[in-house]
Amino acid sequence: MSERAFIPVNVAALTISDTRTLAEDRSGQILVDMLSAAGHNVAARELVRDEIEEIRGALRRWIADPSVDVIITTGGTGVTPRDVTPEALAPLVSKPIPGFGELFRWLSFAEIGTSTIQSRAEAALCDGTFVFLLPGSPGAVRTALDKILLAQLDHRHRPCNFVELLPRIRGR
Repeated sequence: MSERAFIPVNVAALTISDTRTLAEDRSGQILVDMLSAAGHNVAARELVRDEIEEIRGALRRWIADPSVDVIITTGGTGVTPRDVTPEALAPLVSKPIPGFGELFRWLSFAEIGTSTIQSRAEAALCDGTFVFLLPGSPGAVRTALDKILLAQLDHRHRPCNFVELLPRIRGR
């Protein structure tokens, strides 16, 4: 059996923060660096404030853009009143992917113990775009990428991965 070829995906990276700038955004930079090192294309990178409409606007724009395959956010997934990323995503969801958040919290438990229950990391399919909401810490971004997303965004990963589903999801 022949080896599958790597297929890079186009990823948009969104940081949600009231306190950081792009220049100070360690979590977003780790996200961009790890995706690029894996061979993916970072199609866009932005930072917005913890405001539902700002977050939803960026998500909506990228979901509508056929050149964006995946959106990964960092920040705004906690339980404080300013953490509104899941609420911003909710009306845009076509199909939730609950296993992502469950697996992320299970893996995080080994690193941060019971504090992982404060994370509302989640994933969904929104029309033909995969969206993953990650916490804003550099460690959380590394955990999500190293232990879940880099494998699931690699067409060579067996027995299945998100990349091989994209053509069927998009009707190609």
